[in-house]
Amino acid sequence: MTANDHISCKQYAGGVSVIDAGFGRDHMTACYMMEAGKEVAFIEVGTNSSTARLMKVLELRGWQPEDVRYVIVTHVHLDHAGGAGSLMQLLPNATLLVHPYGARHMIDPAKLEAGSRAVYGDKMYERIYGKLIPVPEQRVRVMEDGDELSLANRQLRFMDTPGHARHHFCVHDSLSNGWFAGDTFGLSYREFDTDKGAFVLPTTTPIQFDPVALKASVRKLVADAPDCMYLTHYGRVDDVQRLAKKMIEGVDMLAGFAQRYQHDDQRRQKIEAAINAWLAEGLKEHGVSLAKETCLQLLQPDVALNTQGLEFWLDHGKR
Repeated sequence: MTANDHISCKQYAGGVSVIDAGFGRDHMTACYMMEAGKEVAFIEVGTNSSTARLMKVLELRGWQPEDVRYVIVTHVHLDHAGGAGSLMQLLPNATLLVHPYGARHMIDPAKLEAGSRAVYGDKMYERIYGKLIPVPEQRVRVMEDGDELSLANRQLRFMDTPGHARHHFCVHDSLSNGWFAGDTFGLSYREFDTDKGAFVLPTTTPIQFDPVALKASVRKLVADAPDCMYLTHYGRVDDVQRLAKKMIEGVDMLAGFAQRYQHDDQRRQKIEAAINAWLAEGLKEHGVSLAKETCLQLLQPDVALNTQGLEFWLDHGKR
């Protein structure tokens, strides 16, 4: 389904739809709408500019704002949760479900906003994200590791999955036997799909990358043989055991690049170059037909963020 205002929305089997958040580029950042019985949930909400998209899809699917029971964010990075406050204002019966370490930032996002402004500068920050809107504390529910709740005929189970961020959980959906994996299961863009399946790479975005924890979280996600992963970047992927192996290999590769150039005067440039070379070779082996330059252009924002995250890990958190 594509709305008249060019909102990309694809329906998967089992009452789950992926909605393009409109962040970054087309099909880079996903939000999900889950339908069950007479209830709806949104999982991942993008930025403030995504809110109108989600409300439009809700309308096009025949629902009312009052029908949305839950808004769920896997973690509080702004491409996942920046629009939570503006969306919750429009959903009178919804409860925001969030990781224990992330709840305070949804209730009072001042520190989260200040940190992002420091990174981007005020002008770019305003263009990308806009002012973060607090969510009233009484409308926020913390979900601990192992907590479960129902959405009509679906059972949702929450699992603490650190590694990309300490404030990250993933959500298992009983009906599709799939995990809403946020960034824990990496990035997989549909432009790189071939007859071999999906191509996946880890995300080491600043500032809490922990390779040991991330690999452990990936193993936990696939331990009970899920059928699919719903990634925020981007969409549903199957063949999860193969992709989990690639994820773990990728985490080791990225950490290895960082350690190799830890004391180099041109550390950032050399880590970034190593990541680009590794990705180019991997995409070629995967059978991607796009030109190397096109592939690396699509991945450039992720490579830059991964490099920054690896450098932060080297300087602050490497064990």
